[in-house]
Amino acid sequence: MLIDFFLEVRRAKVPASLREFLDLLEALQKRLAFADMEEFYYLARVCLVKDERHFDKFDRAFKAYFEGIEHLDDLLQALIPDDWLRAEFEKYLSEEEKARIDSLGGLEELIETFKKRLEEQKERHAGGNKWIGTGGTSPFGANGYNPEGFRIGQKSGRQGRAVKVWEKREYKDLDDSITLGIRNIKVALRRLRKFARQGAADQLDLDDTIRSTARNAGYLDLKLVPERHNAVKVLIFFDVGGSMDPHIRVCEELFSAARLEFKHMEYFYFHNFIYESVWKSNIRRMNETTSTWDILHKYTPDYKVIFVGDATMAPYEISHPGGSIEHWNEEAGATWFQRITDHFRKVVWLNPLPEAYWGSGGSLGMTRQLVGDHMYPLTLEGLESAMRYLSK
Repeated sequence: MLIDFFLEVRRAKVPASLREFLDLLEALQKRLAFADMEEFYYLARVCLVKDERHFDKFDRAFKAYFEGIEHLDDLLQALIPDDWLRAEFEKYLSEEEKARIDSLGGLEELIETFKKRLEEQKERHAGGNKWIGTGGTSPFGANGYNPEGFRIGQKSGRQGRAVKVWEKREYKDLDDSITLGIRNIKVALRRLRKFARQGAADQLDLDDTIRSTARNAGYLDLKLVPERHNAVKVLIFFDVGGSMDPHIRVCEELFSAARLEFKHMEYFYFHNFIYESVWKSNIRRMNETTSTWDILHKYTPDYKVIFVGDATMAPYEISHPGGSIEHWNEEAGATWFQRITDHFRKVVWLNPLPEAYWGSGGSLGMTRQLVGDHMYPLTLEGLESAMRYLSK
C-alpha cells in the first residue's frame, strides 16, 4: 500500500527519493507513528519532503491517496490492530461516552461489529442505518448521526459525536507556484548579497580583539569595526495601473521586502512600458516626473535593475513612436529599454502572470527578447532564479 502512496507523492512532483521512502518504512517499523493517521501524515511529510515549498504538493498527494480510499479494509488492517483499537479507544473515552457505548453492547461488540460490516461491505454506501458510509444513522462512517460510533473521513458538517475522530488534517497552501508574503520574498532576495563594512566603527571585532589583547600582554585592547551591510545597489521599476491592478498586493509585498533587504535601493513607476520619463509618486505623476536620461546618468552600471510588470499591452506601445496610450512619446519604448540594457550590466523582468500564459508572441514576447530572455515569474522559485542571475 505504501509503495502506491510513495508513487502518488512522486506524481505530485515532490522530489522524494527511494532512500527517503526507506527511511519512512524504517520509522514505521520502529512505531514512531502507530495507528494514527495524523501522526503518520506528519511522519511521512518529515521523511519525504525536504523543502517547505513542496508541502502543498505533498498535502494534495496525501489527500488524493487516502481520502475516499476504496480499499479501506487494507488501510485498517495495516494501521489498526485489535489491541490498539481497544486500548486507544478506552484512553480517550469519558465515563459518559463509555455509558453511551454500553448501549450498543460495549466497546468489544462495537469494534467487532465494525470489522464484520467492513468485511461484508463491498461498495460505497450512503444513507441508511447499517453500512459504513456517509449520511444516515449507522454508527460507522461520516456525515451522519449516531451517538456512539466511528467517524471515517469528513471534515465539516458532522455531529461531533463519534467515539474517535479517524482523520483530521490541515492543509496549507505552501508552494513555489504562489507568492507567500514578505518574509519568504526576503529569503529569496537574500540570494542577491554582497556585504561591506560602512559607517562608524561601532561593532566589536571579537577575533581581532583577542589577537590584539594577546599581543598586548593580556591587557584588554578592544577592536571595533563598522557594521556589515548588503552593499548591492538595486533599481526597481514597477508597472502600475490597468492590467496590473490585480497584482497590487504581490507588488506591495515585493516592494516592502526589498526596502527591508537592500540598503541601497531606488524605485520608480511606469505604465505599461518605459519611455522618456518615470515617476516616484503616482498622485503627482503628471507634473513630477524623472527623466530616464537622468537615471542613466545618475546611477552607475553596477546597479542591479529589476522591472516588475505583466508586459501585456498592444505591441505598438513598445515598437512605435507615439505608441504610449497616455502621451506622445517621440521615441519608441524599445529604444529606451535598449538604452537601459546597454548602460546597466544586469537587468531582469519579474512577471506576476503565470509562466504558462506567457507565450512567445505579442508584447510579452517582445519584452522577453528585449530583456535577453531574463524574464522570471513572480514566485519564490522565479525570484530565486532572478537573484541568482543578478548576483553573478
